[in-house]
Amino acid sequence: MNERNQLQRAIDLRSNGELQQSNQLLLDLVEQHPNDAYVNYQCAWSFDVLGEESKAVPYYKEAIQGNLNEEDLANAYLGLGSTYRALGEYENSKHMLEKGLEKFPHNLAIQVFYAMTLFNLNEHERSMELLLKNLASTSSDPQIQTYKKSIIFYSDKLNEVWK
Repeated sequence: MNERNQLQRAIDLRSNGELQQSNQLLLDLVEQHPNDAYVNYQCAWSFDVLGEESKAVPYYKEAIQGNLNEEDLANAYLGLGSTYRALGEYENSKHMLEKGLEKFPHNLAIQVFYAMTLFNLNEHERSMELLLKNLASTSSDPQIQTYKKSIIFYSDKLNEVWK
């Protein structure tokens, strides 16, 4: 079985909940192709879904250094930033998610994970601002949409009082 078929098999196994088998196949592929960014990305992801975040870190780092397409690169930044957050490495998380936002400033998922990290760093105002703006911009809820302008207006003024 060639690399492409093995990689697809690993992804299919993960999709079917066969996480250990998928992870082992991806580890074998990384061993055979250590500089393949996409294989490293998939391997990192496989450790994340296994709940072994610390093992995912080096694979995410390798993937980000490689030649990923834009979607996978954005997801790798998000994955590494989220993994650092899950490990309690909030400054590393913030740094990685900020790098992701520099490259992909309109990626709402990265913004939301960044907001979670800001919360962990006690940067509550900025965290809430991002979450409120994302909520107002993406919600299809009619009541949220009724107050969209107000939510966005107040998102960065949560501590202001008008008399």
